[in-house]
Parts: sequence; structure tokens; C-alpha cells
Amino acid sequence: MANNKSLHQLEQAIAGAQSYQEFLQASLEHDRLSGADAWKAEDKSRDYDYKLIRKRVQRMKDARAGNDAPALMFILHEGIHGNLGNIANPDLTHSCKIGTKVLIQDFLNEVCAALDFIYAADEADIDFHEKLSFFEETSFAYGQSCLMLSGGAGLGFFHCGVVRSLLEHDLLPEVISGASAGSIIAALVATRTDAQLMEMLTAESIYQRFQKWSLWRGLKKGSWLDSTNLENALIELFDLMTFEDAYNLTGRKVTITVSAADLHQYSRLLNAKTSPNAVITQAVRASCAIPWVFDPVQLKARNQAGEIVPYIPSRRFADGSLMADMPFDRLARLYGVNHSIVSQTNPLAVPFLSRTKQHSKGLYALTKKHLVNLAKSNGVYAFDVMENLIPGKATKLGIHKLRSIIDQQYEGDINILPARSLGSLKHLLTNPTEEGLKELIRAGERATWPQLDLIERSTKISKTFNHYLKLLKQREIRILSGKEEKPGHKLANTGS
Repeated sequence: MANNKSLHQLEQAIAGAQSYQEFLQASLEHDRLSGADAWKAEDKSRDYDYKLIRKRVQRMKDARAGNDAPALMFILHEGIHGNLGNIANPDLTHSCKIGTKVLIQDFLNEVCAALDFIYAADEADIDFHEKLSFFEETSFAYGQSCLMLSGGAGLGFFHCGVVRSLLEHDLLPEVISGASAGSIIAALVATRTDAQLMEMLTAESIYQRFQKWSLWRGLKKGSWLDSTNLENALIELFDLMTFEDAYNLTGRKVTITVSAADLHQYSRLLNAKTSPNAVITQAVRASCAIPWVFDPVQLKARNQAGEIVPYIPSRRFADGSLMADMPFDRLARLYGVNHSIVSQTNPLAVPFLSRTKQHSKGLYALTKKHLVNLAKSNGVYAFDVMENLIPGKATKLGIHKLRSIIDQQYEGDINILPARSLGSLKHLLTNPTEEGLKELIRAGERATWPQLDLIERSTKISKTFNHYLKLLKQREIRILSGKEEKPGHKLANTGS
């Protein structure tokens, strides 16, 4: 066991790392000296069912050694999900800086090896359609991760650093949502290739386009800020591209949330499934329409004749984070999402969120959790009562929006948060400086580093599923079009 001085020096090195490689090396050395490596090597723990996982790993290894693809399919059909045996228990991440139990990593690797084996199996044993059916059904049952980018006005450029870091490590999920400021970054992800994104998500590029997004109009003109410069920047970036155009270009399933600017309407999720013909520029402009700061917006869409026309013409829409900052439940229904990564910069939420997700243990922690939930429920009830008692439509609308802010869930399974600092509020509604943007983007990258290993483990299996399912779908198209005959030989293993 290392002395406390050595560990303290390593903790300082972790905190001051200038690159992910520096961060990783210092973290691994900390785990070695602190005894965390010994903890990782020992299967036994109360925090997960190590006996179940050990047996499952051995069964998969035996089936592969016996060249038995049908047995592997049976084992995976039997029960494969992201928290089998409680392996996703957040308490398992608190005993080390990087990694988890070696047995858990072995399990993840073995599942992916099994998927490699099944895909490459001789089609005399498992024919093409049986493989396709297996990957479709099992992939859907397993689910996938999403990345949700919150609102936060000028603070939202923090998301640039988060997305950059995920891209650099090939960990950006296919399903992404953005609200308010997060909608700008989500739209960039929807409409740009990986290489283009790395060029766009820089302080220089962002500053060039958004250096004067905040134009003061005055308190007596409806909205405080003039949206002209913001709209021009969005038009330059996205022009008349629709959600369907974007999906066809990048294959990313990107959602932008908007909130209705009147009573009796709920938030909408705009994406290639729900609103394929909606114009992204107007969707982002609406999602950024913070009440009183920017006027609400009418959405636009491209009709069958190729003309740009009003979309839902009787409605105006505003800030997406008001009612759907983190639209996890609806993304789950649309895309089979069951795991979330959240980049959260909303100043109303960040001060109250924990940087380390864990189960409440002990009487104090359980009581605190119960009291917080009780306060939230009571707050929602109080706003419901006021909304029913107060007659004025404008006041009702304001109360309804405040209620929705309180009633939302602002965190996910993995949370990437900026440091708590009053100084960061200077970015909120002011025009950015290039240096300030560098600071925000760098903060986003650094906040992502401690989560990368967990994200890699959490998405490893679903990425492998998606990889092979895409290959099989592409092959199905070639077979149906007559460009390829249904083969009966072994496929080349393309790797995961």
C-alpha cells in the first residue's frame, strides 16, 4: 500500500492532467498503488452476482471452444442485458479510478466475442435469415445508449468539449437529443461527419459564428434580445436541411426538443421519425427561444412540392429545456434506449446534481433522498393548485412552465457536469470571447475523461450489436435486389 503522500501527488496529477493520456496513466498508477488493482482482480463482491457472471462467462467460452454457434445464441437469448447480475451497479465504480472488476470486463469481452462468432458462423449451421432475426431481436431486447445535451444558454458550448471527447474515443452514441443551447450542438452532430465535427467544435469556429448571438433590444420590446444574429448563424450552418436529410447524410438519430408557447400543449420531439420534413434551422431557433429572452418561433417544413411552408401553423414554440430538457422516456419509446449519458449545463439543475452516481446507503442518505423527492412532489402539487385557482391565461402559462421545470428529471445513468462555480454564470447570456469558448470546451473535455471508461463498458455490447446488424441489413438489401445470391459458406469476420 502506498503512502498517502504518493497517492495525493497522483490525485493532483489526475486533476491537473493536460491530456486524456496523462489522466489515464495517473489514474492507473493510483489504482496500482492504492490497492484498487487487487480489488479489481477479486471476483467476489456484495455489489453484484459474481457467481452468475462467472458461470455465464464459462458457458460462453465452452460454446465457442466447441464451435457451437446455436448454443451461443441460446445463451444470449436466455438473458443478456446491461445490468445482468447487477454489473451496472454504480457502487462498483467507486473503488478505483479506472475500470471495474476484471470478471465484469471478461463478461463484456466474452459477449462481444460471442457476437463475432455468431455473425461469422457457417451458414450451413445458421442461415442468413436466422442470423438476421437473432441480431434484430436480441439487439432490440438489449437496448442502446443515448446522449442528451441540456439547455444552458451560453454555457451550452461546454457540450462541444463533451462531444469532441466522445468522438475522439469512438464513443458517440447514435441516439442524441438536444434542448435549447444543446440543440445547436445536437444539430451539428446530426448534419456533420466525424471529421467535420472535429473542425466545427472548436473555439475558433464557434466564435466565428456565434460571437454576437446576444443583441440587446430592451425590456419594453417583448423579448430582451434580438435573434437576428443567432438566426443568421443557424441558417449558415443548416440552411433548409430537414431531419430526414440529416439522417440520410449521417445516420445519426438526432432529436431536438421544443416546448409549446401556450397552455394545453406539451413539448414535442422533432426528429427523422416524428417530423422528417421539419427544417432543422427553425427547430433549433425554437428550442433556443428562452422565454422573455427570445420570441417564440413558428416551425417550418418542406412539403411534397419542395416548398418551405409553416409546420403546425397554429402554434408557436419556445425553449426545449422548459418541458423536455432530458426526454429519456420518449427516446426509449422511439429508439429502444435504456441507458443515458447526460451532458448537463442547465444552471437550474447543475448545483443540485451529484458527480458520482451511487445508491443511497445509511439512514441519513435514505432520509435525505426521501425528503428531496417529497419536496419535489409538494412543489408540483402547489403549482397544480395555483394553476387551477388563478384565472389569468398568461399567469397560468407561467405557472405551468415553472411546474414543468420542477417536475423534470435532469440526470441520467452517466452524468457529465461542469465544475460548480459562480464565475461560469458570466457565459450565460453574454456574447462569448474566443478565450471563454476555449475554457468551456476544455472544461467539457476534462469533465468527460473520468467517464470515458464507464461509457466504453456501458456501450460495448450495444455497439457490437449495431455493427453486425447494419452489415446484415446491408446484405439483406443486396439479396432482395438480386445483387447477391444467398451464400451458404462462412462469412469473413469483419471484427467489432
